[in-house]
Amino acid sequence: MRERADLLEASGERGQPPLPTPHPLARPSVPPDMLENIPHWLGAALSGLRAGHDKLTLSRLDLTGAETLHLSSPAFASGGRLPPRFTADGEGVSPPLVWGELPPGTDSLALIVEDPDAPAPRPLVHAIVVDIAPGLGSLAEGAIRPDGDGADGKDVGTNSYFAQGWLAPDPPTGHGSHDYVFQLLALSAGDSADPSPGRGDFLELVEGRVLGAGVLVGTYSREEEAPVGPVGEGTAVAG
Repeated sequence: MRERADLLEASGERGQPPLPTPHPLARPSVPPDMLENIPHWLGAALSGLRAGHDKLTLSRLDLTGAETLHLSSPAFASGGRLPPRFTADGEGVSPPLVWGELPPGTDSLALIVEDPDAPAPRPLVHAIVVDIAPGLGSLAEGAIRPDGDGADGKDVGTNSYFAQGWLAPDPPTGHGSHDYVFQLLALSAGDSADPSPGRGDFLELVEGRVLGAGVLVGTYSREEEAPVGPVGEGTAVAG
């Protein structure tokens, strides 16, 4: 059963038709597990090939009436460069996150982290966490790790490598700066999630339940400089 689920996730989001076969002359996307092996010249050649911010999860949801959430990190600024510690060039642990006041009626929180600059048909999923207790207020550094059945009061979902936990940013050399978009959702009461939801499951889980939404963007690139702003600033979205 899981094997079929993996195939559905790879070919298209669950509940969605598979992606159409690309035209023979179209530039092919690059499988995620090949990104780290791309040479600089090829990364540069593919620099214009990106999934697109319009395909982020928040762009797929109806946020009408949703309140603004303030999401920030003590480790990097909104729009600033991720410290290497949180990437494949360092320890590869997940960064700490902090959020502010939640809308009345919030039953749980859900987080998805995506890279819309990946040379792929859709953003690369770096982390999914669901059923976060509303009173928690933060996720500590390294908190997004495999938890199997939801230990520590959270359920860690499946990233684009079909594994639980934090998929450390590993952009292709020469491809330019990538955005890593942390999207936090305050949800009303609803059905429990699969212990290891993928992106399609995540969309089904949160649809029609979003009371508030917030965004924090970190950037990372290889062999390129990126500015770092004041630490602790967050970016929020309004419905």
